[in-house]
Amino acid sequence: MGMDGQVHESSYVDDGVDIGKGTVVWHFCHILSGSSIGENCRIGQNVVIGPRVSVGHRVKIQNNVSVYEGVTLEDDVFVGPSAVFTNVYNPRSAVPRMAELRPTLVKKGATLGANCTVVCGVTIGAYAFVGAGAVITKSVPDHTLVVGNPARTIGFMCRCGVSLGSLERDGGNCASCGASYRMVDGQPIPSA
Repeated sequence: MGMDGQVHESSYVDDGVDIGKGTVVWHFCHILSGSSIGENCRIGQNVVIGPRVSVGHRVKIQNNVSVYEGVTLEDDVFVGPSAVFTNVYNPRSAVPRMAELRPTLVKKGATLGANCTVVCGVTIGAYAFVGAGAVITKSVPDHTLVVGNPARTIGFMCRCGVSLGSLERDGGNCASCGASYRMVDGQPIPSA
C-alpha cells in the first residue's frame, strides 16, 4: 500500500492485494486476494471487494457495498451506499455456477446511486448516471441518465454530473461547466 494511505485496523486485506497511494479503507472492510485498488480511492465502511476485482484511481465506494469477482470499476467511478452488484445471472445455492460469471464493466466517471442494483453482464457507460434504487438489466450508454425498475433513460449527463437538459435535441454547452456537446444518433458526444 502507498505510504500515505490507510486501512482501518478493523478491516482485513488478504495477501496478494495491491492498494494504491493515498487510498483510504474505512471500518469493517474485506479486500480479497488478487484485487487491485488504484490511488486516492475512498472505500467506505463495510465494503467487500474481490476476489480478483479491479478498481481504478479516485474511485469512491460508499458504505455497505460488495464488489464481486467479475466487476471492474474504472477511474473516477462513484458507487453509492448499499449499491448491489451480481456476478451470476441465475444463482442457485445447490448448483455451482462460478464458472458462469458474467463480467460487469463500470466505465470512467460513472455514478451509481444509492441502493441501485446492477445485474451482471452489462456495461455502464462513461459518465453515465444511475439513479438511486434503479435496477440495471441492460447496458447503459455513455452520458445517459437512467432511473426505475427496470431502468429507463430519462436524459443525459455532463462529465461534471449535471443534467444536459435542453441539449438533448440539438447539443450545445453544459449550463454548469460549459463543456460542449453535440448529439450523434441520439447520444451526447463531447465536442473536440
